[in-house]
Amino acid sequence: MSFEYEESEYLMLSGIQHFFYCRRQWALIHIEQVWQDNELTVLGNEVHERVHDPALKEKRKNVVTVRGMKISSRTAGISGECDVVEFIQADATEGVSLQGYRGTYKIYPVEYKRGKPKSGMEDIMQLVLEAICLEEMFGATISEGALFYDQIKRRQRIDITTEMKDEARQAVKEMHQLIERHHVPVQKYSKKCDRCSLKELCLPEMQKQNPEKYIEAYIGELL
Repeated sequence: MSFEYEESEYLMLSGIQHFFYCRRQWALIHIEQVWQDNELTVLGNEVHERVHDPALKEKRKNVVTVRGMKISSRTAGISGECDVVEFIQADATEGVSLQGYRGTYKIYPVEYKRGKPKSGMEDIMQLVLEAICLEEMFGATISEGALFYDQIKRRQRIDITTEMKDEARQAVKEMHQLIERHHVPVQKYSKKCDRCSLKELCLPEMQKQNPEKYIEAYIGELL
């Protein structure tokens, strides 16, 4: 039997996006409870507010669309919300039953994001983690989903592989370990720090200007 977390131990699913962008950013938010909005985070919140429509379900032809769906995984120890989950009518070999609807349906998660596709994996890993939750909840296998970016106004189809699911699970395991240790990792200054809403609170410039202090902290992480 696989290990299962208690609900009180669940982490925020959306935190994996912060974790893949910058582990220190994630720790400051989720361990130290530090947060500060900037223009980018405000725009991102507006995108999600538009998606999470009060009308939670709608059916058009062969697709049932559910918005703001609550999801969780006991084996990963996470919970959150999906922006959109589409249940697309399919044959029984790849579909699941839905209460109140005839037939069987393939599960297709869609995550809405501000801006345009990113070079990093943070958005993709959030979608992968959503797939992990949905698989556990419905006893299904999910091999694809999509990211919708408001700047380009179209979806980016994502293949969700076993390797990506393993990577997401490993990341969440690390997140739990950092929570248990109450440890905030050291992060080297990079260009992406300039886009971070926690820039002034994290003070990466100070690390950059004081290399001896950074090296000392970095070595401490390796010990």
